[in-house]
Amino acid sequence: MNTDTARPRAQTVADGESRAEKHRGTAGMVPHGHVVAVDLGGTEIKAALVAHDGGVIRRVRRATRRERGPEAVVGQVAETAQALADDAVETFGTPPLAVGVAVPGIVAEGAGRAVYSANLGWRDLPLRDLMTERLGLPVVLGHDVRAGAVAEGRLGAARDRDEFLFAALGTGIAAAHVRGGLAHGGSGGGAGELGHLTVRRGGPACGCGNQGCLETLASASAVARRYTRAARRTAAGRAAGHVSAEEVSRLAATGDPLARRIWQDAVETLAEGLAAYTVLCDPGLVVLGGGLARSGEALLGPVRAALAGRLRFHAVPDLVAAELGAEAGCRGAGLLALDALSAPLPGP
Repeated sequence: MNTDTARPRAQTVADGESRAEKHRGTAGMVPHGHVVAVDLGGTEIKAALVAHDGGVIRRVRRATRRERGPEAVVGQVAETAQALADDAVETFGTPPLAVGVAVPGIVAEGAGRAVYSANLGWRDLPLRDLMTERLGLPVVLGHDVRAGAVAEGRLGAARDRDEFLFAALGTGIAAAHVRGGLAHGGSGGGAGELGHLTVRRGGPACGCGNQGCLETLASASAVARRYTRAARRTAAGRAAGHVSAEEVSRLAATGDPLARRIWQDAVETLAEGLAAYTVLCDPGLVVLGGGLARSGEALLGPVRAALAGRLRFHAVPDLVAAELGAEAGCRGAGLLALDALSAPLPGP
């Protein structure tokens, strides 16, 4: 067997993780059906078989294979979703009702098009139609951060709030504003690019072509990169290899002067970006996710203080860490598919 092309069987989630487990009938069927959820990242695809209540039944991960080009990525997404669909038929006797796919970049959800993704090399790709044709199932396309925000709103840190901002602090910084259970994409699908708000004129160059964008200073990758590069230039040379943002946070807490300077810079610039957003949109609650947010109160406490110091008459929003972690996008993709089952879906 060629293991490079064979579809892996999805792995069963540990007992107790899915609420759907206790609702299964004696024949193993999940009431009201199930859907496939796919979260496409720059390096990894996270996919899951999701029950009608949003609980995860099975999950699988695969490499994105973006080095092979855009068409290979589409094929990898389709194969990953098909593996879960086949597993559903084998396990429950019925195929999934729909597939939800969450992707990065600029996404026109209504048109089913991946408009632009620098990391994946996509431009105006009719991804929904391509996936529908390959899978023979209805497909719903969504934006990865907006899908993650919906999941945090229903299943995670913001489940008791009607309106909030979700900001993912990872390789870059992206955000989504949720109101009434819906994440708003803007007129052309480009809303939420908080990471490209200019916070420092003449600052570090950004991949978008501007300088001083928020994500060049306050993303997890920026914090790690700035510390690693600066440490290599010091006589002590404490960071011969790559240092993560979490490690920079820990070093700052121990009094490392370089780590403290870079960490404080990230805190201050993040507070500037969130203050600007609060003045414009007054979200009431900010949920921080992504790699940088794993530092917990080492990030949240200083950002709260810095944010309060920048807002004179606007209410300071509550600031909390996301709860779903790296699974938010996949869980959100499942919710998008489940939501669409009560509305007209594009047919196979």
